[in-house]
Amino acid sequence: MEFRPCIDIHNGKVKQIVGGSLRDTGNEAVENFVAEQDAAFFAKLYQRHGMKGGHIILLNPVGSEFYEATRQQALQALRAYPGGMQIGGGIDPENAGEFLDAGASHVIVTSYVFRGGMICYENLRRLAGAVGRKRLALDLSCRRRGQDYYIVTDRWQKFTREAVTVPLLEELSEYADEFLVHAVDVEGKSQGIEQDLAKLLGSWGKIPITYAGGVGSFEDLELLKECGKGRLNVTIGSALDLFGGNLELEEVCRILAQP
Repeated sequence: MEFRPCIDIHNGKVKQIVGGSLRDTGNEAVENFVAEQDAAFFAKLYQRHGMKGGHIILLNPVGSEFYEATRQQALQALRAYPGGMQIGGGIDPENAGEFLDAGASHVIVTSYVFRGGMICYENLRRLAGAVGRKRLALDLSCRRRGQDYYIVTDRWQKFTREAVTVPLLEELSEYADEFLVHAVDVEGKSQGIEQDLAKLLGSWGKIPITYAGGVGSFEDLELLKECGKGRLNVTIGSALDLFGGNLELEEVCRILAQP
């Protein structure tokens, strides 16, 4: 179980937000933390700590007035830590190469692959063909509806008809090197993890999966390790001391390094 750092960029600034609050209209979100430093600062910090496999997420859509500022922040972070981080947010075959050339280890994709509420295999094959399976991570971030967790797209605002299941993980793993899964209902709240989702993801574990959402204490980390059978990597946002929280980065890494 590894710590995977994050850099979330919204309106041109590094932020931590409540995931379910994000709205394209007005470029709005409930903010937990807005950093004074730029994205490159955090990328260099992660590099100094030897942390790889984290993700940079562009939280503005391509048509937003803030997209270019957000994009420039992301590119600066990638160049500051070449090969060290993945990037997601509005990625498609046309722009993926730019981010990979700038230093991304992987591109992370959701909305391009899930169209009309379903998996668009034509787009998935096109994307995998353009970047290669080893450089593609699929974002399967989801929200609970009934007993199941359904993948959400467009910055977590739209439900698809695709539930996160073991057969789906098995199928999509043919195209991707990793999965990133935000538990959107608890994202940014630091009030506990989605245990059922963690158990589902941990029951499979054939390729790396990074879980994000709800970690607010060291007890949550231990619970995630237990629910995920030690197979899940983890991102911590608002609860981390870097982003105004109480969990010290060094202590997080120490706990995760324990068997």
